[in-house]
Amino acid sequence: MSDEEKEYRSNQIIGRYAIIAALVILFAVAIIGKATYISVGEGRYWRAWGEKTVRDSVLVAAVRGNIYASNGELMAISEPQYRLYIDFWAEGIKGDTLKKYVKPLSAELRKLFPSKSAGYYENHIMKGWNQRKSGKKKNREYRLLYQDINYSQWKAVQQMPYFNKGVNKTGLYTKEFKKRTNPYETLALRTIGSIYGEFDKGGKNGLELAYDSLLRGEPGLGSRRRVDGRSLTVIKNRPVDGKDIVSTIDIHTQDITETALLNKLRELDAESGTAVVMETATGEIKAITNMGRLREGEWGETKNYAVSDQSAPGSTFKVVSMMVALEDGLVKPNDPVDTGDGRWKIPGTSYVISDHNADRASHQSLITAEKSIRYSSNLGVAKLIMKAYSKNPGKYVDGIYKLGFYKDMHLEIPGSGHPVIHHPKDKNHYWSNSDLPAMSYGYATQMPPIYTLSFFNAIANNGTLVKPMFVREIKENGRTIEKKKPTVINEQLCSESTLKEIRIMLDSVVNAHDGTGKPAHSDKFLIAGKTGTARLESQGVASGYQVSFCGYFPSDNPQYSMIVVIRKPRNGNPGGGYMCGTVFKTIAEEIYARNIIHNKENFPVDTLHQAAPPVKRNFLAQTKTVPNTRGMGAKDAIFSMENVGLHAVVAGKGTVVSQSIPAGSKIVKGQTVKLQLQ
Repeated sequence: MSDEEKEYRSNQIIGRYAIIAALVILFAVAIIGKATYISVGEGRYWRAWGEKTVRDSVLVAAVRGNIYASNGELMAISEPQYRLYIDFWAEGIKGDTLKKYVKPLSAELRKLFPSKSAGYYENHIMKGWNQRKSGKKKNREYRLLYQDINYSQWKAVQQMPYFNKGVNKTGLYTKEFKKRTNPYETLALRTIGSIYGEFDKGGKNGLELAYDSLLRGEPGLGSRRRVDGRSLTVIKNRPVDGKDIVSTIDIHTQDITETALLNKLRELDAESGTAVVMETATGEIKAITNMGRLREGEWGETKNYAVSDQSAPGSTFKVVSMMVALEDGLVKPNDPVDTGDGRWKIPGTSYVISDHNADRASHQSLITAEKSIRYSSNLGVAKLIMKAYSKNPGKYVDGIYKLGFYKDMHLEIPGSGHPVIHHPKDKNHYWSNSDLPAMSYGYATQMPPIYTLSFFNAIANNGTLVKPMFVREIKENGRTIEKKKPTVINEQLCSESTLKEIRIMLDSVVNAHDGTGKPAHSDKFLIAGKTGTARLESQGVASGYQVSFCGYFPSDNPQYSMIVVIRKPRNGNPGGGYMCGTVFKTIAEEIYARNIIHNKENFPVDTLHQAAPPVKRNFLAQTKTVPNTRGMGAKDAIFSMENVGLHAVVAGKGTVVSQSIPAGSKIVKGQTVKLQLQ
């Protein structure tokens, strides 16, 4: 090749490279220009679109911990619930196919959800489809059912005609959330508590509020993405599920207590009632029920009266007065006191104290200090306290303070009240000449029932005052991480001699032939306690009576203490003995038969009181076939299986995707079922 040809060929190559370089440069300029245009000209639009499709740092809620009874039975649980939607703008939906299956589909929906007719379901589904045909604004969240369903119902819907073709061809999808439920319904409901909103916005009251920070766990982080018209959450950091709370409540004792109280409320047509059972040595609350009238003939848990009710305790407070006077050595059990004709006007005041026949088992005018407790004599106690402390009422109130129960115990139930016992030196309260005698028999002071119970429990507990306990332990993944211990508020209320004298008096209230608490007497074991009757006032006007009975059993070896309070009974003459003492006896005998003696065959049959029925509310215990645990977490699935007598073993993490024994199979007690989690 000549030099001229070489030069020509070289110039051609260079020219081609120049053209290619120019094209590359033009392409790059175009890209830069387009990017600049998108960033500047259309930037706001695309950033907004991006925010709609992807949203970072979305909180992912943790599963709320469970609340258990002392024997391990569930009292509050977060169950998976589902809301069903149809995306009628899904590309796979074919109108002809939908029309072909809508009738059999509607018939199946009617079988599973009978509150609506098959015709309703058919019209509702076709209404959603017609919105797409009409070209209206896209509604990719058309609600199929206006009720939330459980996991087994959701699986059943997926198997129905048309829906069994899958999400892409039907547009069927769900939103899952956790719903807080109480398997035992009303049992201790106000004490267990509730949460705000179905999506768990925190504890509202009771233990749900008190232990909210532990129960709710720690939320995780995720990002929200818009995919095919629906929002999906992609988990970045998994949430830490809440810890479990084991309460002190005993399900059987709770059921016995609620049944007995409700029966009496119906009999008396009372406005409300409270009953609390405490374990003597530990202070554990084994049962607590608070029933208020919802409407005529119906009662339910509306307020935790046991811990929050601020009212005059009435005659149960006479025991406090007697203990203070005995301990100060100013009164002895056999000291005489003249009650006259049952009425006494306090010198220097217009205040008149009277003894009512309902409160007084004897019309004797001259009685002893011991009998003033046995007969629940207002005059007897008031005259004894006036004689001992009229010149120094502060000494009397100081004696009450020394007992220790008047202080705020900071109970585990939010919103709890505490005793209000004024001192003569209190500058914020006017002390009148009638305050001392009125206080001596349960007026001029306020005290929630659980504080009265704590005082009587201390008498049963050899003088040791313990704080009421509502929670026994905290668990995490089935492992105990904190064990609660009894809290002693006062090691010794009084001397042994005073305590002995008080216990003899309380024994006579129930077991003497003329004691006001005789209706609480049991032929099976010894009960000791004190009746109470107090007038209620609303804005200075009498508004009815509050009656009560507080005591312990067996009195020769106390295991439990209990208080029963009934407010504003419409039927019968108000009296703590036959109204509340009978409830106390019924509950005590059931507890004694179930918990204290182990051989029930040797226990005499009570022909006067019908035994409380066995608990029927446990929805899991009633299961007769293998439950369906798919979609459940490990601990809920294990509980479901083991609660019906199966031994559960798990493999993997997450939620149950399969179980070795099919749901609905006949239960073989002791059989092992493997749960595969993913």
